[in-house]
Amino acid sequence: MNQPRPPSWKWTVCGLLLLATMLNYMDRQTLAQLAKTIRDEYGLSNEQIGDMEWGFGLAFAAGATFFGLLVDRLSIRWLYPVVLIGWSCAGIATAYADEIGRWLLGSLPSASEDTAAFHARAAYYGFLACRIALGFFEAGHWPCALVTAQRILSREDRSLGNSILQSGAAIGAIITPLIIIAMVPEPAPGATQAPGAWRPPFVVIGAIGLLWTLPWLLSVRAADLVRRDEILESQPAVTGDSPPTSFWRPFSVLVISVLALNICWQYFRAWMPLFLQDQHGYTLRQTNWFSAAYYIAADVGCITVGFAVRRLIARGWPVHSARMCTFAVCTLLTMCSIAVALSPTGPVLLILLLVLAAGALGLFPNYYAFTQELSKAHQGKITGVLGSVAWIGSASLQKFFGRSIDETKSYATGILVAGLMPVVALLALWLLWEKKRPNVPVTTPSA
Repeated sequence: MNQPRPPSWKWTVCGLLLLATMLNYMDRQTLAQLAKTIRDEYGLSNEQIGDMEWGFGLAFAAGATFFGLLVDRLSIRWLYPVVLIGWSCAGIATAYADEIGRWLLGSLPSASEDTAAFHARAAYYGFLACRIALGFFEAGHWPCALVTAQRILSREDRSLGNSILQSGAAIGAIITPLIIIAMVPEPAPGATQAPGAWRPPFVVIGAIGLLWTLPWLLSVRAADLVRRDEILESQPAVTGDSPPTSFWRPFSVLVISVLALNICWQYFRAWMPLFLQDQHGYTLRQTNWFSAAYYIAADVGCITVGFAVRRLIARGWPVHSARMCTFAVCTLLTMCSIAVALSPTGPVLLILLLVLAAGALGLFPNYYAFTQELSKAHQGKITGVLGSVAWIGSASLQKFFGRSIDETKSYATGILVAGLMPVVALLALWLLWEKKRPNVPVTTPSA
C-alpha cells in the first residue's frame, strides 16, 4: 500500500517541473543564441530565421492540442518522459540540420544552382524540419506540467507553484548562453566563425535532457496524479472570489490573454540576441553574457510574483485580487518597450531590457493560475487549446517580424508591438473576467 506523501513532496515535484521547463527552454533557446552565427555561415536571411520560428510555433500549436487531449486520458507519469525524450532527440538532431536538409533535398545540387546555394537551401530546410519536430514535442510539456501542478497544489499555492515551474524557463535561458560561451569560441576580430563551431551545444543540451526521466520516475507514482474532486479550500462558504461558474466567458478572456502574453515573450526570446548584435553592435560573447542577465531578471520577476500573491493572500486579499494586482504591475514593466525601441546603445538600454524581462515572465504564473480555475477534468484540453492559439498567433507574426527587419533594418516595430501586448491581456481580464456577487452558491465548472 502506498504511504501518504509528506507536505514537502509537492514542492519537490514542483522542482522537477522547474527542471523540465529549464530543459525545454535550453533546447529552444540554443538556436536563438546562435542565430547570427548560423545565419552568417549559410547565408540565410532574417525572414528565413523567422520561418524557422514560424514552423516551430505551428508545430507547437499542433502538439499542444495533441498532447492536451492525451494528458486527460493517459498516465502523466509515463507520458511526460516520452514527451521530454522526444524534444531532447530533436534538439540533438539540430546539430546535424544541414545533413538532414541534404537528405531531404537529395545528395546533390541541381544543375541550375551552385554548391553554396544548395548548402544554404539544404541547411534552411534541415533547420526548419528540426524546429518543427522540437516544437511538436516541446508542446507536450505544458499540459503535463500544469495538470501535475493543478492536481498536487491547493488554489492558494498554485500561483507560487506556477512561478516555480515557469522560472525554469529563465534558468534554462541563463544556462544556455553560458554553455555556448564555454563551447563556441569567439572568432578573432575581423575573422569569421569556424564552420560547424555551433554544433556541440545542441548535442550536449539535448543529452542532458534525456537524464531528467530518471528522477521523475523515481519520485512520482501514478497514484499521486489521479484526479481528485476539488473542495474550495479557503472558501467553504463560497464567496465572490470563488472560481468562475461559467466556462466560455473566462475561456474567451484567456484566449486573448495567452495570445498577447506569448507574442510579448516569444518576440524577445527569438529576436533579442540579433537585435543587440545587428542594431547595437554587441559581439556574440557580449550578447550571451547579457542574455544570461536578461533571464536572471526574468526569473526574479517570475518568482517574486508567486511569493507576492501568497503574501497578499496571507494579509487577507482575495485570491483573484492578489493575482490581478501583480499582473497589472508586470504589465507596467513590459511597457518599458517604448523606451527600449528609442534608446541608443549603452547601459540605459540594457537596464530597460532587464526591467522588461522581469515583467514579461512575471505575467505567466497568474495566467496559468487563471487557466487552472476552469476545470479539473479537462485541464489538459484547456491547456492544449490555449497553447495552440498562442503559438499560431505568435508564430504567424514571426515571419512578419523577420521581413520587417530585412526591409527596415530596424527592430523597433516588433519591440513596440510585442512590449505593449500585455496591456491587451490586462484589459481583457479586468473588463471581461466573470464578476460574481458574494454569497452565491457555486460549483467548480466543467468544460
